[in-house]
Amino acid sequence: MTVPRTIGLGFLAVITVGTMLLMLPFSLSTGTWGDPLTALFTATSAVCVTGLSVVDVGKFYSFWGQFILMLLVQVGGLGYMTVTTFLLLVLGRKFRLKDKLALQQSLDASGIAGAVPLLKSIVATTAIFELTGFFLLLFVFVPDLGWNQGLWFALFHSFNAFNNAGFGLLSDNFMSYVHSPLLNFVITFLIIWGGMGYQVIQELYLWIRNRFSKNPLRRDFSVHFRVVTSTTVFLLILGTVLVFFTEYRNPGTLEPLNFPDQIMAAWFQSVTTRTAGFNTINNGALTVGGLFVSIILMFLGASPGGTGGGIKTTTIRILFNATRSALQGREEVICYKRQIPLPLILKAIGVLLGSFVVICISTILISLSQPEIDFDPILFEVVSAFATVGLSTGITASLTPLSKLIIISTMYMGRVGVLLLMSAILGDPKPTSIDYPEENLLVG
Repeated sequence: MTVPRTIGLGFLAVITVGTMLLMLPFSLSTGTWGDPLTALFTATSAVCVTGLSVVDVGKFYSFWGQFILMLLVQVGGLGYMTVTTFLLLVLGRKFRLKDKLALQQSLDASGIAGAVPLLKSIVATTAIFELTGFFLLLFVFVPDLGWNQGLWFALFHSFNAFNNAGFGLLSDNFMSYVHSPLLNFVITFLIIWGGMGYQVIQELYLWIRNRFSKNPLRRDFSVHFRVVTSTTVFLLILGTVLVFFTEYRNPGTLEPLNFPDQIMAAWFQSVTTRTAGFNTINNGALTVGGLFVSIILMFLGASPGGTGGGIKTTTIRILFNATRSALQGREEVICYKRQIPLPLILKAIGVLLGSFVVICISTILISLSQPEIDFDPILFEVVSAFATVGLSTGITASLTPLSKLIIISTMYMGRVGVLLLMSAILGDPKPTSIDYPEENLLVG
């Protein structure tokens, strides 16, 4: 039982439990037993913090069904190993080396020395952000829905936003709140910080604490922090600009809004496509250019150690810098005056190629099983599933059972990770002392 297999099977175990719970009569608003495939699809989407759903969550599930869904999202956002390790610590169990290794690989952390303090800070950070979002969203939902429903809506959507899941209790998601600055900026605030990762948040907190202490220590930001923050800001600004210019003349999305609301809606779309899944505009009415921009942003995704998916910002930056080094004729990849190790470059290439292959296979299979659906919506749905985004053009409910199983598998592979899943299947590589001779070949 290797670490990758522990993580992969752990997610499957949580999905199985979630499926059984969502099938029970008390989970459904009708009080009857639920359909197994629908429950499996919803549980997988929740644990993989995706947000795709074949039913209207706010109407189909009872309060308890929605509560179970929120817990599954929380487990999926924190990660199976994080939750398991936290429970072991609470129960007083010994924290073994294998547990530390599994936690490190689950969080994509660089070392295991500070695994337990990191775990405690993750739980505390999650609670602070989700409770802050809850209190701020009360000012949005309570005036419209009353205290009872408003409290639940604020809590549910705060949990989903920070964990980068797109489940909404309103039939139109957040389209009716496209004019609400408070909702737009609270939700995007939670999505961004949840997607950047706990290590970035912790590093920023330590920097601020040292800055304002009586004897501040000089603390430089790590390369990881610089890469994640700079790439995230660049993609957010670029995404907002591209969404605005592809949709501002589209009567189905931005054209009916005034200019400030157009900018706010474009900003929200730029943020949410990077693995959150909420929407304030109709994704089914996007132009071809808008769909393409959204697909690219979904594929790129959030950052390692966060609650989002995609190929991650660090992967993009490594590949970009590697390309720049190749064009400059250099044999090393430099980022912020630091040399990137070769194993990380190979991992980035593997993530890109593996993700591309999974998306291509899933798209082809669904296109063959449902030829009546156009290619663009299918590709959008598959990328949304793999990048654990949750956005849809509206075809999710019309998928056949075979297509739903394909989407379920795609969500699982996107959440666990292509490389980790292959490592779980193939096992740990066997050590070898053989070195092969080099030989050149033509490239490009």
